[in-house]
Amino acid sequence: MKFENTGLETKKADLTRLDEVMLSHGLVREGQWDYERVTYDRKFELKEGVFYLRVFGYAAEGDVGAHRATIQLMTPLLGKHYYPHGVEYGEGESFPKSLVSQCEKTLSEIKAEIDQFAE
Repeated sequence: MKFENTGLETKKADLTRLDEVMLSHGLVREGQWDYERVTYDRKFELKEGVFYLRVFGYAAEGDVGAHRATIQLMTPLLGKHYYPHGVEYGEGESFPKSLVSQCEKTLSEIKAEIDQFAE
């Protein structure tokens, strides 16, 4: 499920500050990066299954590995995890309304914080 028009997809932000904001909202980068891309994940374990809120980005400038990069954020996604195949984001997936609302609230709070320092 795509979260269209959150405003995040238009933002460029410093990697270090972005890491701090995302972590404060439960989204971790951990090993989900290479020198050009990042993925922030928040895991939700519900009775309906395991879900991931994901915010992707890529280095518009700099190097992620050196911790000196400006990250262009992309459209956030919500996916359901299926063992052992991975996460599915498709239109055919069903997501609990309370989870979707929680994710929308989280993304809105993240955007408000990022707006203070992002381009």
